[in-house]
Amino acid sequence: RWQKIFMFPLWSKMAVFWNKMFLTIIVLLIVLFLDAVREVRKYSSVHVNEKAANVNSSAFDHIQMKLFRSQRNLYLSGFSLFLWLVLRRTVTLLTQLAKEMASHAALETQVNDATEAAKKYMAENERLQEALSGKGNGKKKESTDATEEKLKEEVERLKAELQKTSNAFHKAKTEVAAVKKQSEGLRRDYDHLMKEYEQLQQNLNKAEDKKDL
Repeated sequence: RWQKIFMFPLWSKMAVFWNKMFLTIIVLLIVLFLDAVREVRKYSSVHVNEKAANVNSSAFDHIQMKLFRSQRNLYLSGFSLFLWLVLRRTVTLLTQLAKEMASHAALETQVNDATEAAKKYMAENERLQEALSGKGNGKKKESTDATEEKLKEEVERLKAELQKTSNAFHKAKTEVAAVKKQSEGLRRDYDHLMKEYEQLQQNLNKAEDKKDL
């Protein structure tokens, strides 16, 4: 289902646009993060200097408000930048998982087809052997031997192809399991970060409410 959604022709046409938009948002978040770091350092130093100078309370409260807002902007821009990268990685893993699942299904179909063909040739070989055991004509026997030898070669070739396809199938299955495991780990990390982000947001809201009071 995800593969069908991601493989729409519309997405391929908009891929360049979305990549540019993603890079633009990354650059914007980096700029906001660096600006927030600068503001925090600026108002932290001013806060210490004003506190040491024992200025009036209104100016000190104003500096504290600026420091709080700059710290809030720092946390929000930092978490937004990190979560945006996590989202990008999650989409990439989902796309890889969909492709691996599709290749897994194709390899399974190929293995089934090769197995059916091998069974068919083996059944024909058995019928030829039965016919050979019931006839004594030398010319027919020689012709049947040649046909049997050819069928044996064909069976061996199909067995080799079946083994090769089976190995590719197991390899794809292992890759799919690895991608699934990586996706689960990333999802757990994402859930943990979201919980920390919500807790930090609640703390910031409480601190802002206290500041307003």
